[in-house]
Amino acid sequence: MRTRMISALTAFALILLLIPSALCEEALPDGAYVPDSFSFTGGTGRVTITCPAITVSGGEVTATIAFSSTHYTVVRLDEEEYTPEYTEDSSVFELPVKLNTEFSIFATTTAMSAPHEIEYRLFIGMGEGGIGGLAKTGEMALSYAEGFSVGYCEGGYALIDVAGHERYLVVPEGMSAPKGLDPEICVLQKPFGNIYLAATSAMALFDSIGALDSIRLSGTQADGWYDSNAAQAMENGDILFAGKYSEPDFELLLTEKCDLCVESMMILHAPNVKELIELLGIPVFIDRSSSEPHPLGRLEWIKLYGLLTDRENEADEVFARQEALVNGVETAGTDEKKVAFFALKPDGTVTVRGSGDYIVKCIEIAGGSYVFSSIEGQETNASVNITMEAFYEAALDADVLIYNSTIESPVTTVDELVSQQPLLADFRAVKEGNVYCTEKFLYQATDGIGVFITDLQKAISGGEDTTFIYKLR
Repeated sequence: MRTRMISALTAFALILLLIPSALCEEALPDGAYVPDSFSFTGGTGRVTITCPAITVSGGEVTATIAFSSTHYTVVRLDEEEYTPEYTEDSSVFELPVKLNTEFSIFATTTAMSAPHEIEYRLFIGMGEGGIGGLAKTGEMALSYAEGFSVGYCEGGYALIDVAGHERYLVVPEGMSAPKGLDPEICVLQKPFGNIYLAATSAMALFDSIGALDSIRLSGTQADGWYDSNAAQAMENGDILFAGKYSEPDFELLLTEKCDLCVESMMILHAPNVKELIELLGIPVFIDRSSSEPHPLGRLEWIKLYGLLTDRENEADEVFARQEALVNGVETAGTDEKKVAFFALKPDGTVTVRGSGDYIVKCIEIAGGSYVFSSIEGQETNASVNITMEAFYEAALDADVLIYNSTIESPVTTVDELVSQQPLLADFRAVKEGNVYCTEKFLYQATDGIGVFITDLQKAISGGEDTTFIYKLR
């Protein structure tokens, strides 16, 4: 009797396990179908992926996956590699897939200087929706940012993909995260009113869209802010100092009911801190805007903060104003001017920006030619140190020198700068009086990138009515 009972229970369990499969087969007999929904995340947003059809045969599902580029050569799925058929403007793959669940593919593109593998997350819905069962309704329009994409889903949800590094599901107020959500997706539950902001470059973005009231805690002291409204909020006690990114006041995060930590990429150097914050149940969002090669790409991250604070229209307006300034820069007659952007280090070396950095792009947009771009090994988007000899050779005949005071202390006169490095007296720009200095908090003025480029254009053409840089006496 006992054996029969166990056998019956086993059979019953098998029936339960087979029911979903049977239902699926009943819903999708062999044949060709158009998916009810399709969504993807990953990449830079420049290439789109579509799934025009799926085919069911013997219970196996094959999807037609098309990339809007002919540069894709291989797709890797579950350690198997698949090659495409090419049309005039796309790469088309036939892949075995599972329906109604997210999965990763790794696609190799030759569009860059070397073959590069990119991870994409795909969802093919039949009878259900997109991410976690939510149908995708659209995408955030981006013009310059390469580091993130946003897919809008039904019900007001939005999925943020940060350059294939992190994914975040923005959940509307009063709603909850859908069941079956990929556990690797970080849930950001609206509304946010007690943000701990450790990414200093984002403060001006929050302020410019009127979202300063969503920030309760800061990773910078009041006297460290370029943004006067942020400094005043701290003086008033509306924003509290909660320790720098690497040493946050965990107790204060808890007592102030912190609902989101916005960190810069510096947090990647303190992974244990990030882990501890998350163990407290506080989501961590990493701002990677500093990796954007285009200056307007850095600014376009304002649209993410508009999404999080329900101020998307305000974010679009701020972005449009700065974009208009950039588009209005007059560079006629300035494109032959050579510009050096640098800082002198106490050890005798010189800090410059790599040729891939957004500051270099700002100089080029303003009509200048960056003198350090030709130095071998400078194809980076970060600061690099070079010898004084290399600096002398590259910048001796520069038309304009711009001293970067965000790294070292500001200077007010040419003589003061030359006193730090007497060799500067030989430089053409010094002899002709075309030497400028940045304001100390330039890198915090993310919302004023169009103004900064206008400043550069004025400096290159000999003007002085500037905001973020000033001419040395």
